[in-house]
Amino acid sequence: MKKNILMLLLMALCVALCLTALTACGKSGNRTVVIYTSAEENRREAMQTDLDARFPNYTIRIEYYSTGDLLAKLLTEGTNTECDIIGEMEYANLDRIIELLADLSVYDTTIYTSDMIPSIPRYLPWYRNGGCIAVNRIVLSERGLPVPESYADLLNPVYQGLISMPNPLSSGTGFMFLKSLVNAWGEQAAFDYFNALSRNILSFTSSGSGPVNALIEREAAIGFAMTAQTVSSINDGFPLRIHFFGEGSPFSLYGIGMIKGKETRREVSEVFAYIVNVWTEMDKLLFCPERIFNDREFTLPNYPVNIRYADMSNNTSSEKERLLERWTHR
Repeated sequence: MKKNILMLLLMALCVALCLTALTACGKSGNRTVVIYTSAEENRREAMQTDLDARFPNYTIRIEYYSTGDLLAKLLTEGTNTECDIIGEMEYANLDRIIELLADLSVYDTTIYTSDMIPSIPRYLPWYRNGGCIAVNRIVLSERGLPVPESYADLLNPVYQGLISMPNPLSSGTGFMFLKSLVNAWGEQAAFDYFNALSRNILSFTSSGSGPVNALIEREAAIGFAMTAQTVSSINDGFPLRIHFFGEGSPFSLYGIGMIKGKETRREVSEVFAYIVNVWTEMDKLLFCPERIFNDREFTLPNYPVNIRYADMSNNTSSEKERLLERWTHR
């Protein structure tokens, strides 16, 4: 009899332990926040470190996708996605998925420069991604090649196989260069230029960070690059230099949003609010100082000042879709 009672008590204890474990697992799962982003590796790592320190009771998972892959993934998954927060996405692409995004009208957008304020309050400003022509001066010097001073110079056959550019189909950085020259020269002239330039292209990379990586590895001498990433590499000691041609620095605007329905989860809303109110400013302070706020400006060593920007007007989702369709069939 005593033996049977002991066995029953042991069984009851096992059941209780299992239920406790299952409950803990459920709580752990509910405390997971998933962030999709197209940010570069150094910025993702810094953000992950900060969020882990700020929210030790949450599991925060940051997943990287190139600009094109991120859009395609969210269009496919819809609101059933495991993504909670879109941690960085180009405005034109955010407009493509606007129906998937939560209403953010409770956030004050008057703190941002007027060109950064979205027309529909479904996402908030994140950063201004400026572009430049970056060169590895040592590679050019070793080959006895001149530093290019214009886009036309890049057509010189002496640069064959030495130029790296992001593919506009997959990279927001690649598209901003295409769009800037379409606005500056007209559509036909811009496409004619890129068709001619392709003879000198080492590779059309899948992401915007590809050209700088190719410069660092000495695979390329010239890159259609992100200014922020180039500056970070210069500050890390790599022999790169930044050039802006006469058309000005192309740029694209990136925002942050929440998937509709996810804003009701406390974990998601807390992490999102922290990113918007704290980490956005830290990102400018550490990596991307180009202006997005009315009353705050940031500087970094070796970061260009008084940048003259290219004409990026009519950079809408429909226009981007149309130009990319033409790029596909060029």
